[in-house]
Amino acid sequence: MSRGRPGRPGSNPLPSVGEGDPRVSKGRERGRVPRNSPSPGSRRSPPSPAEGRGLVLVGEFGRAHGLKGEVRLKSYTGDPLAIASYGPLTTADGRNVSLKKNARQAPGGAPDMLIVQVEGVTTREAAEALNRTELYLERDKLPPPEEEDEFLLADLIGLPVQDEAGTVVGTIMDVPNYGGGDLLEIAPARRGATALLPFTKDFVPAVEIERKRVVVALPDDFFEPARPEPENEDPA
Repeated sequence: MSRGRPGRPGSNPLPSVGEGDPRVSKGRERGRVPRNSPSPGSRRSPPSPAEGRGLVLVGEFGRAHGLKGEVRLKSYTGDPLAIASYGPLTTADGRNVSLKKNARQAPGGAPDMLIVQVEGVTTREAAEALNRTELYLERDKLPPPEEEDEFLLADLIGLPVQDEAGTVVGTIMDVPNYGGGDLLEIAPARRGATALLPFTKDFVPAVEIERKRVVVALPDDFFEPARPEPENEDPA
């Protein structure tokens, strides 16, 4: 995950990623904290039991594939196929799940959508029972980022956000990327809809994971609802 360099608050709302900026790791260690997929404008659900146990969400099963127990799996690791190399994974209710190492990309799908086999699952019916089951990994099994200015997604979500004067202004709820660079989805401290901030050095000058501190330079109207576009008047 990277912070781009160009832009200042109030100028280009989505500056491009710049060389040398901090980033969210794209390697095998990338995982997602357990959450119920908040969308812009919503508040994050309470932490799940898995999150309370220090687990990181690394994948989620989808529908069955074929008749011999294969199943679709959405991988949240930076290298999607790496999810099969971590060893036993854990479900939210504490069951262990072992993936065979013959995982492959699903045909015609996104790079993070895989076809996998699970140890002990040999029928379509058993594979169907896995649908929507989330897979977790212990946080301490994730290797640290390789570079100093690199961050794990799981370490960023949930951190308080403060302005340069030290006042807490919100909390990081998610770190989406819609193709223009990583963004911080921030819920305001005084409630209200979340808003998206480019994860660039200009907007996010300091990230101190050990101190659980993220410093941001927010535009004055950052949490204000977007104004509707004025309607064009028909020419006389």
